[in-house]
Amino acid sequence: MRRSSIVLLTAFFCARVVLAQTDTGSSKQTIQTIRDLGKRDEKSLPALLPYLKYEDRDVRAEAVKAIVRIDTMRSLDPLLTALHDADSEIEIRATDGIINAYVPGYVAKSGIGGYFTKGVRQVKSFFTERNDTVVDPDVKIRPDIAPALSDKIENSTDMDVRSNAALAAGILRASDSVPALEHGLRSKNSDVIFECLIALQKIRETSAGPSVTFLARDLDDRIQSTALETLGILRSTTSADDIRYAFKNARNLKIQRAALEALAMMALPADRPLFQQNLAQTDAELRADSLEGLARIREPDDYPKMKAAFEEANADWRVHSAAAFAMVMEGDNSVEDLSPLRLLVEGFSLKPRAGVSAAYLSEVAQKQDTRTALATILTDEVKERKIGILNALSSVNAPDSIQIMQQYTTDRDRDVAFAAMRDVRIAQNRRPS
Repeated sequence: MRRSSIVLLTAFFCARVVLAQTDTGSSKQTIQTIRDLGKRDEKSLPALLPYLKYEDRDVRAEAVKAIVRIDTMRSLDPLLTALHDADSEIEIRATDGIINAYVPGYVAKSGIGGYFTKGVRQVKSFFTERNDTVVDPDVKIRPDIAPALSDKIENSTDMDVRSNAALAAGILRASDSVPALEHGLRSKNSDVIFECLIALQKIRETSAGPSVTFLARDLDDRIQSTALETLGILRSTTSADDIRYAFKNARNLKIQRAALEALAMMALPADRPLFQQNLAQTDAELRADSLEGLARIREPDDYPKMKAAFEEANADWRVHSAAAFAMVMEGDNSVEDLSPLRLLVEGFSLKPRAGVSAAYLSEVAQKQDTRTALATILTDEVKERKIGILNALSSVNAPDSIQIMQQYTTDRDRDVAFAAMRDVRIAQNRRPS
């Protein structure tokens, strides 16, 4: 008998068993049956499918939880079915389950599903905090997932469902959902707008920049600052005038920082005087943003200012890191102790600085001479720094970069070897430099 026929017969038999159970047993017994099935492997999926059509929403919700618990790519089909349920909790749980298929452990650690207790919504502030989870750049999601998420972002009447779908689109880097995310920016719900902005940051589709521009003057501080941040990440140079307006008329320091950071990401020569002026600010973040802007403009005359900030005895670590970044961008690739490049690498050993070092090193690693210097540093660094450097090198698909990373795929430290293999894979899937 053909395999497909066996599968169909199995599903039919399981469905008959389920119907027999639900006809004669209570919902409590049915839910216990579902939980037992959820403790098994993917062979239980056919038996769980009929429960998704059950009249009792508690039964349907339990079925979705069981399908997620089985945790296999084969769970995606029933979860996409559950995404069309009339109950918002079930839609949210299904969305979290789809994420979980690509980010194992997501539901247990980060999913919104945990904010539901016995069918009672307790979401409250879930969407006020930023979720930075995102799949590796080379992960390819199934082509039917982005349209399903887009439909929820655009058409759901429940704002939590829309917000969670936008969150999922960002985590999965669902580039086909960008039009829906742009549509979501016009929502009257701040949580939906916020999650759409963060998703656009993760997907990094630069063409979406102009659709964010109008939010650069939003009256909600969280939305305005996140929109400014998004415009910078997307390098939306056509939005520069709106960003400058936001900086000049900032209601508070948070908005001012976000605006200057966005301009620093774009590094337009016209903003060089603005960066020079703000080097004298007392606020460390404004100083760091100014150094970043000058670093990317790369005017040699600014190098003395960068060096002075790097050598400033009592400056904030953010100023020192930004100055180090700027000096490396200007061509200082010294590998000596206390050099700018060494300072950036050392940041991987300090939790508050690790993310900043990762961003800076990924950018300077675009230059071959800097990659050569990083290869030298790699030979005598501790584990967390080695992993950080390898991750930075994965930001570029170049023969020399891949060759450096491949040398560490057989490292004696398993964590380093695993990181190197992952980073080689990511680099090879990027567009060649």
